Amino acid sequence: MEVMDAIKGRRAIRRYLPDPVSPEALSILLEAARWAPSWGNSQCWRLLVVRDRGVKGRLAEAMGSTAGRRENRSAQAVREAPVVIVGCAQLGLSGMFRGGQRKGQAATDKGPYWYMFDLALAMQNLTLAAHSLGLGTVHVGMFDSAQVAQVLNVPDDVSVVEIMPLGYPAENPETRPRQPVAEFVFYDGYGEPRSQL
Repeated sequence: MEVMDAIKGRRAIRRYLPDPVSPEALSILLEAARWAPSWGNSQCWRLLVVRDRGVKGRLAEAMGSTAGRRENRSAQAVREAPVVIVGCAQLGLSGMFRGGQRKGQAATDKGPYWYMFDLALAMQNLTLAAHSLGLGTVHVGMFDSAQVAQVLNVPDDVSVVEIMPLGYPAENPETRPRQPVAEFVFYDGYGEPRSQL
């Protein structure tokens, strides 16, 4: 599958077939994540592969109604998908100086939060590779991170960022509209007249 076909064809999948994901397919996806770019090649991502039904149920509970919200509509996907990838990041690596007198200090005005960007790159690589193999995913961010960390024994110096159900789609969602390139691209300065390529 061509890269642009994977990018344009990928959909958020929230219903999955019970068919298992083979170890070989999972290995390809984890390898795709491994090759993502990262700040100073820090590779701060930490991915937890969850297949146990009970653990998936507890992850879905962490997506339940909190602070007056109703349950996240992706909670059922977490329960049903044969695999759930929990995307985490080791803190203190990405966006930080790694040597000299400034070691451990933020190297960017984004502070030590560049790990969010690095993990997103790895998860998007995984997502596109999954789509190329006929698998579906959905990026989920609305959940109780502390509860997920407790369920999975994630240490304090690792941030839980994303939950991603993974499996063979049991639905084929329609393409959602995208804004035209001219709506979000500027040339030579923000708000400058938009020109065509």
